[in-house]
Amino acid sequence: MKGQEWYQATEVAEEYDEKRFSRGGRLIDRREKQAVLDALGRVEGDRVLEIACGTGRFTVMLAERGADITGLDISGPMLQEGRRKAKQAGVEDTIEFMRGDAARLPFPDDHFDTVFAMRFFHLADTPAKFLAEMARVSKNQVFFDTFKRFSTRSLYNWLLPMGSRLYGSREVEDLVDGASLQLVDSDHDFVVPYGFYREVPDWVAGPFRRADTAVGATPFGDALASVSYWDTRV
Repeated sequence: MKGQEWYQATEVAEEYDEKRFSRGGRLIDRREKQAVLDALGRVEGDRVLEIACGTGRFTVMLAERGADITGLDISGPMLQEGRRKAKQAGVEDTIEFMRGDAARLPFPDDHFDTVFAMRFFHLADTPAKFLAEMARVSKNQVFFDTFKRFSTRSLYNWLLPMGSRLYGSREVEDLVDGASLQLVDSDHDFVVPYGFYREVPDWVAGPFRRADTAVGATPFGDALASVSYWDTRV
């Protein structure tokens, strides 16, 4: 995985949410959480696995909605932040945080109703292996996001110290087929790349996001979007 040493540093975990999801980044946080809720629907009583759960943004949110959820991540410090967040929310008894490798998931086949990953595949060095493992342990749904190759993300990618893996739609469809999954829905968003929103205050981010959404609603919106959300079934 790209940036693995950086990602596992304690100071990175402690500052992760503040750096990415404060200021204009709150718009990203809300949109990503809504994407997960829209795709997963009612989760009460469902057994859910989150791959690369990080600081538990989605893990805690779904636990609050009644999911029996496991959050897996390779970073111990990130998991510690997730446990702290779960305790603050009063759901620490309904979440299991585990350190592990997404390429070798420690679960039997068909163990979860839903498996999902956010902010994961842009760092994946072997995406086919990861997606196959997600499909193996799910008996119903696999949901994930990717960054698009032919978008403003390509320009922004040049500025990143470790870059990101970018995907064309055909490549994702081939990965889905290779994992014996069926694509049932896809959604595309953010003409302006994430990095811009993270760097500007709310009063700047808000108007840009409204313009971004307006462009996204046009016939050209999907083609210009930099982020894609993929909903598949086993």
